[in-house]
Amino acid sequence: MPENPAPASQAPATNTPQPVSPQAPASTPGQPTAQTPKAPEAATPAGSTPSAAPQLPQPIPLPGSAAAKGDRPIANPLPQPATTTEPAANVDPARFGGRPPDAAYGAYQRGLYKTAYNLALERANKGDAPAQTLVAEILARGLGMPANAAEAAKWYQRAAEQGVPEAQFQYALILIDGRQVKKDEKKAQVLLQAAAEAGNPLAQFNLAQLLIQKDPGEAGLARAAIYYQKAAESGLADAQYAMAQIYANGAGGKTKDDNEARRFLVLAAQQNYDTAQLDLGQWLIDGRGGKRDLRSGFNWTKRAAEGGNVAAQNRLAKLYVGGIGVDGDLVSAAAWFIVARRAGLADPQMDDFMQGLDEEQTKKALQKANRLP
Repeated sequence: MPENPAPASQAPATNTPQPVSPQAPASTPGQPTAQTPKAPEAATPAGSTPSAAPQLPQPIPLPGSAAAKGDRPIANPLPQPATTTEPAANVDPARFGGRPPDAAYGAYQRGLYKTAYNLALERANKGDAPAQTLVAEILARGLGMPANAAEAAKWYQRAAEQGVPEAQFQYALILIDGRQVKKDEKKAQVLLQAAAEAGNPLAQFNLAQLLIQKDPGEAGLARAAIYYQKAAESGLADAQYAMAQIYANGAGGKTKDDNEARRFLVLAAQQNYDTAQLDLGQWLIDGRGGKRDLRSGFNWTKRAAEGGNVAAQNRLAKLYVGGIGVDGDLVSAAAWFIVARRAGLADPQMDDFMQGLDEEQTKKALQKANRLP
């Protein structure tokens, strides 16, 4: 059993989950993200971005996972979750500690970030925790003004001390990162635990990550699985993918259950979590965890490939070569492999395939590759 799936983190969190809902996924590895309203006030200066959220150790591929099949070009087998989307137009005021901070929250919702900041700052200085969280969010993201990670950390800390789960989660990440404040993983774990118990899905996911980091054995994974499951049930795609791996391998105190693993793969894949799409495609082709469906397997693989997943691009090329779930098409196969190879993927088998193409096929493949995503 490997260490842990990729961390779900935000700077700060939004209303999607990826990890995609409650926060949007990856990178990688991709999901549709909420659109941010255009701020009619001062734009963020170029280069003024909040400090990157800390990253926990990356996992090794699980047996049977797409990453273990040798067609991923980089060491990290999992996509990074897309959990750094801008605030959406309908942000849940509970994220700011309960009730919305009056006019400041309304201005924030309309994209009037500088106005929201000025209104919230007055209340924040008087100890209003929701306003403190809102000020921190605006500063962390550089909305309507230059980003100021150090100042954002101070406001997150103040709101966290008053028990706002969102602030507890964000300040825990800051403590783990150790750039704006002194690194303190013990205190970070306490805050993550509090936010997780309050129902914050990203806190639940990252707490699970931290538990595995501290205890990479089966006992640590069993404790982590409790929080992965809570986050997965809340709709976090990263956690859904983690649960798919746990059930697929019978780890973390769970009995091996391919049907349940496939169910979680479907949930994550439907949120455009491309590694789940890649794995689901293979499971459908293999008939693992349910009925075999070559056409659907091809379609999920293609969806991941079109989203930019390099492993899926190479896998799709092989499906075209073999005519699996699609009519065989050597030109399309070559085109997708060219796209994957340009991204740094190496596959000797596909290199041999390319050598067998004639000059006209190679020319058409190059032309098609240039038009692909």
